[in-house]
Amino acid sequence: QVQLVESGGGLVQAGGSLRLSCAASGTIFRINSMGWYRQAPGKQRELVAAITSGSSSTNYADSVKGRFTISRDNAKNTVYLQMNSLEPEDTAVYLCNVMGKTTLIRNFDSWGQGTQVAVSS
Repeated sequence: QVQLVESGGGLVQAGGSLRLSCAASGTIFRINSMGWYRQAPGKQRELVAAITSGSSSTNYADSVKGRFTISRDNAKNTVYLQMNSLEPEDTAVYLCNVMGKTTLIRNFDSWGQGTQVAVSS
């Protein structure tokens, strides 16, 4: 099993910044990708940003490009999301997702419990 622990959410004024962290622990043979999703009330879950462990390539939702930055620390099995210039539309529960392998042949796809981000206008 692979567990994810998220931290860093909170309440911030528009224009402010927050940094989310997500640490993976447990039986991890290899991590392939790490990402952040968000879900606002009444809306579908959407990908915010993702990063691969091998090539460090990144992918961002159009709505956050230029404002959010995803990064990772492979040694700590941790992914970060630096969120700048926050807008009220960024208000949502942010969930961490990590995919990889627990053994050479067994895959895992784990989700964090979610952390609330609220941006006031």
